[in-house]
Amino acid sequence: MSIVDHHRDLDRVKPPRLAGIDHLEWWVGNARTFAGFLCSAFGFTPVAYAGPETGRRDRVSYLVEQGGVRFMISGALHPDSPIAAHVMRHGDGVRDVAFLVQDVDVAYDAALARGGTGLRPPADDTDAHGTIRQAAVATYGDTVHTLLDRRRYRGPFAPTFETTDLISPSEPLVGITGLDHVVGNVPKGALGSWVTFYEQVFGFRSMQHFDDDQISTEFSALMSTVVWNGDSVVMPLNEPADGRKKSQIEEYLDFYGTSGVQHIALRSDDIVATVRALRARGVRFMGVPPDYYADARARMADLDLPWDELQALGVLVDRDERGHLLQTFTETITDRPTVFFEIIERRGATGFGEGNFKALFEAIERAQAQRGNL
Repeated sequence: MSIVDHHRDLDRVKPPRLAGIDHLEWWVGNARTFAGFLCSAFGFTPVAYAGPETGRRDRVSYLVEQGGVRFMISGALHPDSPIAAHVMRHGDGVRDVAFLVQDVDVAYDAALARGGTGLRPPADDTDAHGTIRQAAVATYGDTVHTLLDRRRYRGPFAPTFETTDLISPSEPLVGITGLDHVVGNVPKGALGSWVTFYEQVFGFRSMQHFDDDQISTEFSALMSTVVWNGDSVVMPLNEPADGRKKSQIEEYLDFYGTSGVQHIALRSDDIVATVRALRARGVRFMGVPPDYYADARARMADLDLPWDELQALGVLVDRDERGHLLQTFTETITDRPTVFFEIIERRGATGFGEGNFKALFEAIERAQAQRGNL
């Protein structure tokens, strides 16, 4: 297809209409253990299970949820499984960021007409509870976007899934309410092409861009562009920039082996209560430099905040023209130094804590140095 023909297709075919993120699927080495970790440490509730007992012969999957967040955790049953190969190459990680759509066929055809690469054409999955129609499109690295319509399905999650009798600790309550954003890392020089991919294939728009002079420390730097669908799907993309030492993005790419999901931001309506509960459950967070809070209090002295409590919990504060936000970041939650969670509470602000970038990246660099990877 010529460039002229491609641009004609972009003008002729409307991008897929996404109704939000339905779920994220993790491919891991031990699904039962990882699902149990998310439940015991992060307060998720086990909802459904699929495996040999329910008619699935090649894998097991656990669905866990909290607030508006759903994670499907899948593990291989055989060494020749694509899940096993994925875990061998990347370690535990996010395989699928699945989007809800109203018409899978229209969305899939539009994505391909606008330059996307199809992985699974539209097909129905059916059981006694109804039908889910879904297809899949490739994105960065080995990550995929499933496009699915579950309006004709009334079961616990999807065909072959059954409700589970697994239980998780109920106290203290964590209070995660939803997904805020999902961040991907790509190699140096690839950021622009992946921003273009989301703009062309899915009709996303660039929400914010950060150059390496905004996101840098003495040792490393990165660049980032936030793309979104104008509604609830927000997906920042990062690439490494030149620095004196190895950046966090380079470390991720070295250990994950390709582009992939770096962190998942979980929203809370009360970050103090959420972080307190997570710490009580054993979750470890990145450290914050002691002098951060003196500077933050001076920059935002007019905000009525429980500064002493925020400092004790390691919660960062930033503001923009619409309000302020509070955020903090866990240590990596996988064996390889790749994936971690962000906890965020928005009080009007629509930014991403750019005022906290230096403190955050210095904390990450300290962890890199401990691992011998800085």
